Amino acid sequence: MVHLNVDLIAKSSNHFKSKRDYFTQYLKKLTHLNFSNRNIDDIDDLSMCRNLTVLYLYDNQITHIRNLSFASNLTHLYIQNNNITHIQNLSSLQKLSKLFLGGNSITVVEGLEQLKELKELHIECQRLPAGEKLLFDPRTVLGLSESLCVLNIKKNNIDEIQDLAVLSKLTHLFAADNHLQNMQELEMVFSQWPQLHRMDLRGNPVCHKPKYRDQIITVCKKLEDLDGKEINELSRQFLINWKASKEAKKKVKDEKIMTGQMTYPFSADFNLGPQHPFAYNYADFLGKRKPLEYGRPSMKIRSDPVQTDRKGVRIQKTAVIAGLASEENPKIQSRSLLGVTL
Repeated sequence: MVHLNVDLIAKSSNHFKSKRDYFTQYLKKLTHLNFSNRNIDDIDDLSMCRNLTVLYLYDNQITHIRNLSFASNLTHLYIQNNNITHIQNLSSLQKLSKLFLGGNSITVVEGLEQLKELKELHIECQRLPAGEKLLFDPRTVLGLSESLCVLNIKKNNIDEIQDLAVLSKLTHLFAADNHLQNMQELEMVFSQWPQLHRMDLRGNPVCHKPKYRDQIITVCKKLEDLDGKEINELSRQFLINWKASKEAKKKVKDEKIMTGQMTYPFSADFNLGPQHPFAYNYADFLGKRKPLEYGRPSMKIRSDPVQTDRKGVRIQKTAVIAGLASEENPKIQSRSLLGVTL
C-alpha cells in the first residue's frame, strides 16, 4: 500500500535530502504535482500544498477521492485509470476547470453541481457491470449547464442523451462506441447546443441510418468536425438550403390541404351523385356489360319423365321413339329401322 503524503513527496525530491529547512517553503509554492503510475491507493493529508493547481494521479490504484478539500486553487485533476466507484469530495474545488475520470468504475455522474467553473469532464470507458450504462444525476447536469464545454462519454453503453440537452454551452462531444440510435432524439438535443464545434459518434447504431451525416450537419450549424472528418462550409450551406426548401414546400402543401385548395384525381367520397361526370362514365361502362347470367354455362332441365325397363335401366330416346312409331306412326318405325337419325 502506497499513500500519497508529504513524506512521499520529500522522498521523490532528492535535492531536499540535504536541505530539509526549505521543504516547507517548497510545498507552499508547489503548483504541479505528478505522481502518476506510482501504485498509489490512497491520498493522505496534503494541506501544505495550498497553491497546487495541477495534480496528476492517473494509472494508480486509488479507490476513493478524498483529502483534497485544501486545494482551493486546483484547476486540473487527472485521476483516470484507477479503481474509483463514486465521484465525491470535490465540491470545495471551486476553481476546477478540467476533470479526468476515465477508466474507473463509476456508474453515476454525480456530486459536481457545485463546480461552477468546470469546463471539461472526461468520464469515458468506465468499467460498468454487465448490462448497465453510465447514468447522470439531473442535479449535476443542471449545475454544469452554464459552464461545461467539453464532454467525453465514450464507450459507456449510453443509449440516450436527452437528459444532457440543458448543456447549452457544449462545444465538444465525444460519445463514440455507445448505443445511440434514435435520430429524432439526437436532432432535438443537438438543436439545444448552438456552439457545438466538434463531435464524434463513431461506433453507434445511428451512424448507419440513411443520410445520418447530412441530418447532423443541418442541425448543428457550427459543427466543424464530425466523426473525425472536416465539414466543408460549401457542403453545409447546400444542405441547409436544401432542407429549408423542402420544409417550405411541405408547409405550402399543408396549408393547401388545410384550406381545401388541394385537388386529387379521385374524390374521397365514393357515393357519387348523378351530377358528377365520373358517375355517368361508370354507368355507361356498366351498361355495356352483359348480365351476369350470360357469362355462366347454360343448364337444360328435362321436363318429360324418365322411362325405364323392367330392370330399372333407362330406355334410350331412340328406343322410346321406335316404340311410339310402332304404335302410332309406321313411317317413323320404318325410318328408324333404316338407320335414319331423328
